Amino acid sequence: MTKLKSYQFSLINSISLIVLGGYGYLTSSSPSVTALIPVIFGIAILGMNPGIKKDNKIIAHIAVLLTFIILLGLIMPLLGAVQRSDVGALLRVSTMLITTVFAMIGFIQSFKKARKNKN
Repeated sequence: MTKLKSYQFSLINSISLIVLGGYGYLTSSSPSVTALIPVIFGIAILGMNPGIKKDNKIIAHIAVLLTFIILLGLIMPLLGAVQRSDVGALLRVSTMLITTVFAMIGFIQSFKKARKNKN
């Protein structure tokens, strides 16, 4: 079994943010523009994926920053979904959080490996 690379984790995460964020917005009975934040971040991260794949350090670091920001930004929607007992929103936001955490782990492992290879 092969291990996923950081760009693959990032790709999965960006698609998750776009699809699930968009679905949440479109199916909401009272959609808010803030519900599109994950979609916007997902599009931005997806746009950086070719640079991440080519090991462009600057692009990878920007993608990590955006991934970290969206990780923090998904906490409030998760708490709101729990408070409203909205199972659909809970599943969507939890999935986005999980893919974001895996993307962060993938980036960290990639940075560690690059540093190890440098030394």
